[in-house]
Amino acid sequence: MSTATGLGSAETRSAPAAPRPAHAEPGSAVDRIAHSPQFQQLVHERTRFGWALTAAMLVVYFGFIGLIAFDKSLLAVKVGSTSTLGLVLGVFVIVFAFVLTGLYVARANTRYDALSDALKRSLGQ
Repeated sequence: MSTATGLGSAETRSAPAAPRPAHAEPGSAVDRIAHSPQFQQLVHERTRFGWALTAAMLVVYFGFIGLIAFDKSLLAVKVGSTSTLGLVLGVFVIVFAFVLTGLYVARANTRYDALSDALKRSLGQ
């Protein structure tokens, strides 16, 4: 007989999940890493830079969408002999996303890798 939720018989229902482990013991490797100033700096810098890139992409993308919604005549302006401003701006949005990706990769390969290496050295690994 099926249940009211449509899950079927008791055999098809999953078993309860295993209990999650408690927080890391004081002095454990996980605890030392999480409380390390180098780790906290790495997390802070990556988070701040990620949000900055996200904000930049959102402004460009929604700015373009806003132009589509509210000023179609501006996007219809001819640029050159065959293209319009809308096409140029659309390509710009795509290229901008690639540029932001390149910026993040460059930062990750230089600054974040250096911070990660310093963290490993400080923890003796």
